[in-house]
Amino acid sequence: MQDAAFPFLVAMGAPPNGAPAWVSFIPFALVLGIFYFVILLPMKRKQQKVDSFLSGLKVGDRIVTSGGIFGSITDINEQSVQLEIAERVRVRISRNAIVGYQGQEPVSTEGQS
Repeated sequence: MQDAAFPFLVAMGAPPNGAPAWVSFIPFALVLGIFYFVILLPMKRKQQKVDSFLSGLKVGDRIVTSGGIFGSITDINEQSVQLEIAERVRVRISRNAIVGYQGQEPVSTEGQS
């Protein structure tokens, strides 16, 4: 009779021996907790590091793009950066295409997980 009142518990497989329904949610909560600490939290920290790097860029910084172009920043705005890649040769690129400073480990790489 009790199973008829809670058909979703029957579909989920109600816990045996009359245990409370919330007991069946413990494994699900554990999986979500592991997912958060193993995947989401490191991704969030990495994104904060990248955002901090990109907001700290200034004119004169020598950087590397995700395409492997080396250059020096000559102008900067919210969405793009102007790079001098050779004497009197300037290109405008997206800020998000910058992966790091020249000669240092990349802050972000496209293919890295």
